[in-house]
Amino acid sequence: MTTRRRSVRGIPRVNSWPRWLRRQPLELLASAVIGAGVLMLLQPLSLTLYSYSFITTLAGVALFTIVSKLPD
Repeated sequence: MTTRRRSVRGIPRVNSWPRWLRRQPLELLASAVIGAGVLMLLQPLSLTLYSYSFITTLAGVALFTIVSKLPD
């Protein structure tokens, strides 16, 4: 079942955004980056991974914030 958004006049709108630039795939990517940053923060083995964990988590949160504004 597909749902199409309709414009004000009832004419179906064509989504001109490429499929990879839509919200769902990029939200999954942003969530994975956030998860990777948290795992990097919690691991006890590498100080280098721990050092980059905050910037990785921050980048994931910034990406998620930007992606949440994209169309479905």
